Amino acid sequence: MSAVSAAEKVDGFTRKSIRKAQRERRSLNSSQFRSQENVVDLMPLPQLKDASSNEQQELFCQKLQQCCTVFDFFDSVSDLKSKEIKRATLNELIDYVSTRRGVIVETTYSDIVNMICSNIFRTLPPSDNPDFDPEEDEPTLETSWPHIQLVYEFFLRFLESQDFQPSIAKRYIDQKFVQQLLDLFDSEDPREREFLKTVLHRIYGKFLGLRAFIRKQINNIFLRFIYETEHFNGVAELLEILGSIINGFALPLKAEHKQFLMKILIPMHTSKGLALFHAQLAYCVVQFLEKDATLTEPVVRGLLKFWPKTCSQKEVMFLGETEEIMDAMEPTQFKKIQEPLFRQISKCVSSPHFQVAERSLYFWNNDYILSLIEENIDKILPIMFGSLYKISKEHWNPEKKKDLEREELWRKLDDLKLKKALAGKPSGLQSMKSAQKNASAK
Repeated sequence: MSAVSAAEKVDGFTRKSIRKAQRERRSLNSSQFRSQENVVDLMPLPQLKDASSNEQQELFCQKLQQCCTVFDFFDSVSDLKSKEIKRATLNELIDYVSTRRGVIVETTYSDIVNMICSNIFRTLPPSDNPDFDPEEDEPTLETSWPHIQLVYEFFLRFLESQDFQPSIAKRYIDQKFVQQLLDLFDSEDPREREFLKTVLHRIYGKFLGLRAFIRKQINNIFLRFIYETEHFNGVAELLEILGSIINGFALPLKAEHKQFLMKILIPMHTSKGLALFHAQLAYCVVQFLEKDATLTEPVVRGLLKFWPKTCSQKEVMFLGETEEIMDAMEPTQFKKIQEPLFRQISKCVSSPHFQVAERSLYFWNNDYILSLIEENIDKILPIMFGSLYKISKEHWNPEKKKDLEREELWRKLDDLKLKKALAGKPSGLQSMKSAQKNASAK
């Protein structure tokens, strides 16, 4: 490994170029972790549409087995013919299961799931940049995506087929399969995470026996994310799935669901990368409150407990979520938390950061929140008056403050000048008397 030169240590642009080159090498290398050493050259098989009905089933299975071959995409010029044969075969399989009825029978499930596992389940490459910023840095894309994308599309067509029978598929799509699927959510490739989100949602809907396991494993992923690693690429996608799951919870809510809200979703607000998944997180929280209004008080107190002290960007997000919660809040629940909540809003209104102050004032543009305030004005006005009076007299911007001070100074100078002018000029009555004296003297 070559030593880093002194110039590279000093020059930030050089370091950035090195990181970019490392990402490009890792991107090229991302499929090498699972490539087969002795790849067999693929031979094109007859088209399914050209085969007789008796031969189609056997040919279908042969094509599935053929697509289990995984190629090394690190070398972009190797096995080009075989890669193209596999790509064409996958497209043919997608069309076959999408347009034909009766092609997915019990004997094909094993080959189908085996082909899917062979292609998508792999060891994800470790991140070589500990300071990776998803908002700034480019993600590492999977170089074997031309094949993997088609496998995911086939998987979805398989799950959505009218011939699909969960009672047969559960022998193959089990807890181990789901666990491997969840591990893939840590992929840096956003295209893969989007497919995984849809696939897992379909599995959750069709396999009732796996629902509790899926929720438990997602809980475990989030717990590790909050208290151990603070890194997982698929948090937003998993929260999006959970938003749909929460919406389907039966009432009254189970204790485990309430615990998930208070022990996992609320502490997730402390994450450094909150901006990447805050919209999905806020949606999940609001879904819980719409299901059970009695959770409003502990949720709001939890948010106030974790309210950011030094990050204005996060504070703006908290204010946005608070408005969403207040929109879904019942008046009886509002009374329970109005005082601690508006003490925090009062601080935000007088914040030196203009975005925080501006966002908190937007609450008064919300008709429903305004009605809640009016109903409880005797409690809220004493809390808010000091901050509102202060901002009505001052301005957060130092330049604006200087402008106001200059204007005040010029106004005082003008007043002083006017007073001097009036002091040196005789009044109208005195002028008339002096004119009369002059006339009589003449």
